[in-house]
Amino acid sequence: MDNNSSGKGGFGGMGGMFGGGAPEYSNTELAGVPLTGMSPLSPYLNVDPRYLAQDSDEFILPMGASKTRGRFELAFFTIGGCCMTGCAFGVVNGLRMGITETRDMPWSKPRNVQILNLITRQGASWANTLGSVALLYSVFGVAIEKVRGAEDDINTLAAGTLSGMLYKSTSGLKGVARGGLAGLALTGLYALYNNWDHLKGSSPSRY
Repeated sequence: MDNNSSGKGGFGGMGGMFGGGAPEYSNTELAGVPLTGMSPLSPYLNVDPRYLAQDSDEFILPMGASKTRGRFELAFFTIGGCCMTGCAFGVVNGLRMGITETRDMPWSKPRNVQILNLITRQGASWANTLGSVALLYSVFGVAIEKVRGAEDDINTLAAGTLSGMLYKSTSGLKGVARGGLAGLALTGLYALYNNWDHLKGSSPSRY
């Protein structure tokens, strides 16, 4: 009897393993685990999940470091971006000029060479121009930030104005004035674009 019963229990265990029978187990180990139901507390971590949600971004930064990149770090991006933008604009302008100036020439190798010369010349010229302006702007911006010890839109406007004045310094007083006004206007638009959300958010409070 004992052998038969043990054999049946063994076959029952094998059957339960392969889905042939219902396995027998006890829930005594899980009896002490409390059921939380609608409670926000976890019985395993004992942490309120509401405290895990953070509204602000968190960064891993060295001690004393800022969450935003400074002007010196952005200078490389600014100079490179202006060079590539100037090159692209110069290529398009050179292609336009080449097609216009060689309008009376048939499509042949001399015309293609002349168009390519204009494209490369205009691309290099515009890349050099915008890259030089971006270099002056970055140098003035970093210097003004170090002198004032603060980073705000005043540095942007002053750097843009001085960059335009220095770039046009060989064109006389009128050229210097025009360059300064152009730099002030461009950096003013840039500062307005950066603060547009802040201005929109603060405008209703005035009324």
